[in-house]
Amino acid sequence: MNPTRNIRIEKITLNIGAGKDQSRLDNALVLLKDISEAKPVKTVTNKRLQEWGLRPGLPIGCKVTLRKKKAKELLARLLDAKDKRLKESQFDDQGNISFGIAEYIDIKGAKYDPKIGIMGLEVCVTLERAGYRIKKRRLLRRKVPKNHRITKEEAIDFMKKELNVELGEE
Repeated sequence: MNPTRNIRIEKITLNIGAGKDQSRLDNALVLLKDISEAKPVKTVTNKRLQEWGLRPGLPIGCKVTLRKKKAKELLARLLDAKDKRLKESQFDDQGNISFGIAEYIDIKGAKYDPKIGIMGLEVCVTLERAGYRIKKRRLLRRKVPKNHRITKEEAIDFMKKELNVELGEE
C-alpha cells in the first residue's frame, strides 16, 4: 500500500463551554490542565447576543489542543472512559470524530476535586494523511484532492484497527 495513504491522528482538541459563569470557567481551566498536562486557552465570543448577555471579547469557554504522542496517549484514556464505544453519528464526512464525556472522573487517572465538582468535556479528534500540509502552508495553498481525503468509512476503519473502538450504542 502507498505510504501516503496511511491515516494518522493530527490533533485532539478538548473543549469545555462555561457560558458567562467565570467561576465555572476557572474550574474548567484547572480541569483541562490536570487532564492534558498542557496549558489551556480561553475562548471568547465574537458576536453580541443581547438575549444571553454576551458581548464580543467575553470569555465563555476554554480549550486545549494536543498533537503527536501526547494526543495518542490521551485519546486512549478518553476512549476508555467511553468503554471504547462510539456511534456512527459521531464521525463526520471529512474524517473527524467528536464525542462528549459527561463526567471527568470517568477518565483514567483523573481524581475527583471537590473545588471543581462534576464537569463534562467535548473531545474532537482530527485525522489526516501525509500530504495534508498543502491546505495549511503559506505559499501555493491548495485543496486536498478528493481521492486523498479521508472518508467516514476510512475513519471508522482506522479507529477500529488502531484503537480497538467498537461501533454501536453506548
